[in-house]
Amino acid sequence: MSRRAVVIGAGLAGMLAAAVLSAAGADEVIVLDRDELPDGPEHRKGLPQGRHAHLLMAGGMDAMEELLPGAGLRERLLAAGAHEIPLSSGMLALTPEGWLRRWRREGPVMLTCSRALLDWVVRETVREQAPVEIRRAAVIGLTGSAGRVRGVRIAAPGGDTDLDADLVVDASGRGTRVVSWLGGLGVSGVRERAVDSGLVNASRVYRVPEGAERFPLTIVQSNPYVSRPARSAMVMPIEGGRWLVSCGGSRGGEPPADPEGFLRYALALPDPIVGRLISGAEPLTDVHLSRSTSNVRRYLEELPRWPEGFVVLGDALATFNPAYGHGMSVAAFGARALSRELARSGGLGSPGLARRVVRGAARSADAAWSMAVGQDVLYPGVRGGRPTAGDRVLTAYTRRMTRAATGSYAAASAIWDVTSLSAPPTRMFRPGAVLAAVAGSPLPPLAEAPLTGGERGVLRALDRTGA
Repeated sequence: MSRRAVVIGAGLAGMLAAAVLSAAGADEVIVLDRDELPDGPEHRKGLPQGRHAHLLMAGGMDAMEELLPGAGLRERLLAAGAHEIPLSSGMLALTPEGWLRRWRREGPVMLTCSRALLDWVVRETVREQAPVEIRRAAVIGLTGSAGRVRGVRIAAPGGDTDLDADLVVDASGRGTRVVSWLGGLGVSGVRERAVDSGLVNASRVYRVPEGAERFPLTIVQSNPYVSRPARSAMVMPIEGGRWLVSCGGSRGGEPPADPEGFLRYALALPDPIVGRLISGAEPLTDVHLSRSTSNVRRYLEELPRWPEGFVVLGDALATFNPAYGHGMSVAAFGARALSRELARSGGLGSPGLARRVVRGAARSADAAWSMAVGQDVLYPGVRGGRPTAGDRVLTAYTRRMTRAATGSYAAASAIWDVTSLSAPPTRMFRPGAVLAAVAGSPLPPLAEAPLTGGERGVLRALDRTGA
């Protein structure tokens, strides 16, 4: 008997899920998306954060390569212009506790490129590997019952139509209507939590100036410990010889959309390095703002009953403040949970499969959720949460670890492993990491960014501010 799977959403989570379903033996995999998908790496409406900086962490890259074996996904991205950034040496990072040093040792790497390029490369890779059909369609509901989802309902000019499926995957992203869809089947009581710091992202693309092609990724992190709004900025290399520059500010500290204000904002950060770099670079776009940045968690795994034949992945399950760079990796982890459960169960129709996948995807989101919410609740004006006693204890330890990381490789490597999602948060509490946190930094704090002589020359040549 022919088995059909339907995936709602042609973004990262949806395409990875489609690849998994095809590999697991679905005879037909149909991906539905309301957008007209571009033929190349271009921005589309369905990705509200698509114009802003995205970091593909090492853990997420590993999961994607596991889901697309033999595709050479990393090599495809690098060939298309993505950059591989070693966290230990290829990044200038000003933390709330000071500048991190750069070490001549191996550590996790992250990939940087535009979100449009990443989505396009993944979509084309999946299309090459699997017989996946992508259709433009707006899903307006689920069909079936509280016990089993039988398909989806699609809006059509001549009247709504139903598309039957043995398994439906909601990967429709931040704008999902999964709670109301479940309600339409008689499934209610979904617990939701939203933690909103009011973050606004402002981003602009620049041409990389001649001679600055190898300048490190540069980030000035926000400081959640000073009872002031978050303010941060990043210069990130992307494809096409360009810098993607993103500024972010929480409620009361939002960056402006005008070019002059954007530059002033970057210069007013605790270190003006981002503003100095872009003051002498050629802008290629206007400043783009986005306000869709809250953390939202839908605790679907807690429901006492879960319909067979329905899975929820990616931002439809858990959405993160994009400042932390974890959303894409968590989407890949959810698709990996689907892959592993399908391999264990033996097929799309296995009883309890959907519930096990949702629970596995939820577990894979927990670490990123804790990191994002644990910091966002510290900012003034946050909505949806206040720091608990446990949060304060963890914050104190994290601060101590970060302070030690400014001069301790052992402490820095623990932080890199956790933030890159290569290791669980318990990595911070292993004996070597705890010892490093207790001992503190054996080196004095850096008074300025750890630039090489050549990088200092680049910065001086670009600086038009006199800073």
